[in-house]
Amino acid sequence: MADLLNFELVSPERLLSSGQVAMVVVPGSEGDFGVLPGHAPMMSTIRPGAISIYEADSNTLTRRIFVDGGFAEVNDKGLTILAESATPVTDLDPARIAVDLVAARAAKDEVAIARFEAMQAAIVN
Repeated sequence: MADLLNFELVSPERLLSSGQVAMVVVPGSEGDFGVLPGHAPMMSTIRPGAISIYEADSNTLTRRIFVDGGFAEVNDKGLTILAESATPVTDLDPARIAVDLVAARAAKDEVAIARFEAMQAAIVN
């Protein structure tokens, strides 16, 4: 069996995911980055977007979870993501997001616009 990475996804409400995975792709504030076993230690802020989790191998996407910002830390123990909020991409409601995006644009709320556009992109991709 190939080496696996310890991965934890935590929101203020609860521990959302904990276990061993092959790879995680994170929407970092400077761009997406993939974390594999043995990754160099680092920290990054996270922009709103989908975390892609590859549980068995780095070629088979298993789950996608939308995070609304937060922090990622890679250390010798693995990857920990502290997300402001997290929702499985399959639970996102495209119709509701479209309505919320229109309201955010009307209010000229740039933070909300970026969030809802990221949600739409996560659903499509």
